[in-house]
Amino acid sequence: MSKDLVVRNLKKDDYNFIAKWWRWWRWKVIPKEMLPENGLSGLMVEKDGVRIVSGFIYMTNSTGAMLEFIVSNPDYREKDRKYAIELLICTAEEFCKELGCDYMFSIGRNKHLIETHGKLGWNVDKNPSYEIMKKLK
Repeated sequence: MSKDLVVRNLKKDDYNFIAKWWRWWRWKVIPKEMLPENGLSGLMVEKDGVRIVSGFIYMTNSTGAMLEFIVSNPDYREKDRKYAIELLICTAEEFCKELGCDYMFSIGRNKHLIETHGKLGWNVDKNPSYEIMKKLK
């Protein structure tokens, strides 16, 4: 565990960093307008001002929330990297619990991220799924 890690809400200038990370990991860049609160509803874990990992929280009109588009800084290779990802997920869980959510949902394809969710008690469906999106306008 690292006591130097800080979890904070996303800020406006985080999007450019996150978009750069998505490109590095060969993901499509998600447009801001498709993200919750235009990219401001989510969390960032950082250490000494260095952004490490982020995720977006979609609230719904049910008792469930989605934790989505988790992505990490490809240049951050410190030993507490895995812990930073776990901290992001656990903090998102606590945040959603405080808002009255009973369930959380996420979609993933990264083996290590899926294993981390499983380690933290998430039910991981062994069948692969695909993100299916369409721009309507």
